[in-house]
Amino acid sequence: MKNIVISLSNASKTNGGIFEGFGTSLCWWANRVGFSEKLTADSARLFFSPEGLGLNIMRYNIGGGDNPEHSHITRTDSEMPGWWKYDEKTKSFVFNSDTDKNQLAVLSAAYKAAGKDAYVEAFSNSPPYYMTVSGCTSGSKNAVANNLKKSQITPFAEYLANVCSYIQTNCRIKIRSLAAMNEPFTKYWHAYSDKQEGCHVSPGKMQSQLLVATANALKASGLSDITVTATDETNTKLQLYSLKNLSDEAMAVVGRVSTHTYSKATPKVGEYARSKGKNIWMSETDWSSTSGETDGEMGPAIWLSEKIIEDMKTISPTGWVIWQIIAGYISHVPDSKGRLDMPGMPDLTKGYWGTAFADIDKEEIYLTQKYYAFGQFSRYIRPGMTIIHLNSRHALAAYDKVTGKTVLTAVNPKANKQQRTYTFEDISLEDKTVKVVRTSGSLASGEHWADLGSITPKGNSFSTELHPYSITTFIIE
Repeated sequence: MKNIVISLSNASKTNGGIFEGFGTSLCWWANRVGFSEKLTADSARLFFSPEGLGLNIMRYNIGGGDNPEHSHITRTDSEMPGWWKYDEKTKSFVFNSDTDKNQLAVLSAAYKAAGKDAYVEAFSNSPPYYMTVSGCTSGSKNAVANNLKKSQITPFAEYLANVCSYIQTNCRIKIRSLAAMNEPFTKYWHAYSDKQEGCHVSPGKMQSQLLVATANALKASGLSDITVTATDETNTKLQLYSLKNLSDEAMAVVGRVSTHTYSKATPKVGEYARSKGKNIWMSETDWSSTSGETDGEMGPAIWLSEKIIEDMKTISPTGWVIWQIIAGYISHVPDSKGRLDMPGMPDLTKGYWGTAFADIDKEEIYLTQKYYAFGQFSRYIRPGMTIIHLNSRHALAAYDKVTGKTVLTAVNPKANKQQRTYTFEDISLEDKTVKVVRTSGSLASGEHWADLGSITPKGNSFSTELHPYSITTFIIE
């Protein structure tokens, strides 16, 4: 029987040990479903309320808005509108508040559902097309050249600050942080592609200039309390390179490091952030992957669970954000541009992005076991708790120093039952019970946050049997 030790000596040191929450980006799915009051309300309930996943972090995308003469964006969800319009009288682009109604509708509903723990981060995939070198918000023409015009660094920063100011003032939604770039040091973003997702901004001088300009624009708008983040690279290796090439002035205005983990993370990026006195988030990841010995519906669920634990253990972030909580749509009716989504649900035993699918025609959201796996973490490991790292790649713990509550989530990727003992070195289990909640099996006939009653500890430990292909959460209070 394997023994897992839970000790406060292994508690996260990031951000003073304060975990800030789990979340999701709103683009592109909110842009796709926000037209429907029903889909908007259901999204808020299923993903952000305590009844659902209880996510509290929402990353709002400040769209660039592509050239109206372009027609290359073929995805129904990723044509993000810009906050500008062309004024024929002045022959210039002016701020346009009458935009992005779909994403704003979802943001407003999600913000309300998340309650006091709501944390909104604004981020940009691309500047408006007229600020780009290629004249296209999909990227530069050769994908490895800077696409933000040097002359537009300050105007772009002001554009971002203006949107943040509008949302705070007119929508009464507090913006807590701002990311001015997304995966900027990659070769992914090329002009005339099917989506609006990134803009190449080279490490060093240009990234530094954009961060400083962003901080200055926020200050000029009376928004100095909005945290400037850097730099949302696609993996931790590139993230570390970008950070080390920032100027001292740029590093001084950065309030938090944000990295994506689309390849195996290195602990060096977390260590570097903490050495500079910076907080760190894992601000975007997901994949169409499976894990464990099963080829059933728990395969994608176990992959996501292992990914959360790996990222937490490796870089010790205080926020963990999935790319898109809804990543697929079903429709048989074309949108206004004649574009169609997939005709039906995919095979849920295979890998897929996201945790849910939206039927646009029927205005229904279909959940998956990956959704319920996410909830085994997000519903119980809450903002304000402290993450405790364990001597296991299949378990994660968190401790609430105010209430004394401890949460432990364990994954069994095996086809057979696993015996485990959990020993608490410096957290007393005296007069406490261990509530057990589990997800396993299929969507149709499996367990979904099933209440399995309680375990009584013996001394300062308890033993249990982990069900095959399962994610189990133990709540000790």
